[in-house]
Amino acid sequence: MDEHDFRSAAMALAAMDHLGVPELRTLYKLERTAARLYERLADRIDGGEAAELVRRNAREELGHANRVRRALTLKTGRPFQPTPDLDEGYPVEAPAMVDAALLAAVVAGERAGDADYQRWADAEPDPEVARLLRASGREEAGHADRFLQAIDLLGAGH
Repeated sequence: MDEHDFRSAAMALAAMDHLGVPELRTLYKLERTAARLYERLADRIDGGEAAELVRRNAREELGHANRVRRALTLKTGRPFQPTPDLDEGYPVEAPAMVDAALLAAVVAGERAGDADYQRWADAEPDPEVARLLRASGREEAGHADRFLQAIDLLGAGH
């Protein structure tokens, strides 16, 4: 899989029904990037509780990357050791200002991520890999809910 940036890699994976080893490597890199991006978004939010909700999502994105790492170990039959490039993720910048409209777009992305994970799990022949994918998908849905809470807090001036 030839991905050049966060957006094109995410779009390429979203178009797939099944993930092989190259696609899982890309997914690992995407999840690492999402964690870093969410940390940057939280840094730009003027609200303690709202920022903490976004940081919690960031921590869980790292958990998704760790699940993908376990899936890669299962698929390859040997411990997966990510390269520094995979661990670093894609270059991505957070907007200077984080507002409700931006977070609403992230909500849509998280909901789509849940659907992607469930579709990939449905097509996965290894039951343990499918379980790992489903777990991350459920958390993506939870991320969307947390972002909605952050939007409410930002709207209330917290």
